[in-house]
Amino acid sequence: MDLSKLSTINALSDAVTICQFQDVKIVRIIHQTAEAGISLHGGHLVWYKPAGEQDVIWLSEKAEFDTQKAIRGGIPVCWPWFGKAGAPSHGFARNSQWTLHEHRENEKGVIVALTLEDNEETHAIWPHKFHNQLTFEFGQELKVHLTSTNTDDHEWSYSGALHSYFNIDDINTVSITGMGDKYLDSVQGDIACEGGETLTIDQEVDRVYTEPKNPIIITDPNNQRQIHIENQGHNAAVIWNPWQALSVSMADMADNSYETMVCVESTIHGQGITLAPGESHTLSTIVSVSKL
Repeated sequence: MDLSKLSTINALSDAVTICQFQDVKIVRIIHQTAEAGISLHGGHLVWYKPAGEQDVIWLSEKAEFDTQKAIRGGIPVCWPWFGKAGAPSHGFARNSQWTLHEHRENEKGVIVALTLEDNEETHAIWPHKFHNQLTFEFGQELKVHLTSTNTDDHEWSYSGALHSYFNIDDINTVSITGMGDKYLDSVQGDIACEGGETLTIDQEVDRVYTEPKNPIIITDPNNQRQIHIENQGHNAAVIWNPWQALSVSMADMADNSYETMVCVESTIHGQGITLAPGESHTLSTIVSVSKL
């Protein structure tokens, strides 16, 4: 993403600015501890760079910012379902306009909260009342919390994910640990499989790990770092890399995009979470970086 093409609309504080990029508004954070950007279209974290580090979050060089589809890369919010459990795929939250609720900052970092509530458009897709708050904490580590509240007069169930794309140097050199050894293999029709404690990737991978540990660690030797991912409020971790053929087939990915990204997602899978009226549940991911 060419940050020089961001145009400032409104400076909200020393660290938080509302900007325009193509068709979307971006909440831009520039702080001594980190830099980041959140698209109000989708409530979508677009980039995150702690001080002294390169980008932790991967964004496609061909990502489209036109409000008609989800942005390729970053951290899309999959809600109120994961995958193809309904239409559109991965739910409507990542294609909805979120509202900036609050922002706070101190010497340790910046907190930005967005909200999304039911409306006529969501009722046409999913006939329930809800309130979602998406809270980002930016500093030397990244914390993302999605709190879903049932504001209806009956219970409902949901699934979803914080669909995090991570920036790596070369998929051929990366290894992942902490995801557990039991998974459903989506490439093979969701069959149940068991694997080792360490995952290396040399082909398309789309797996739902059903007994993930904390943290899941991406070891990226060429960048001389490890990315630590601690998930909460989840029952699964999805690991995805499209490999070459699928990358080529997607207009918003470069043909070789698969080489520099891998998704490790905090996921509510299957039947998901059931909330009674007034109940809430929080799905989280916490990301930090350490040197090798």
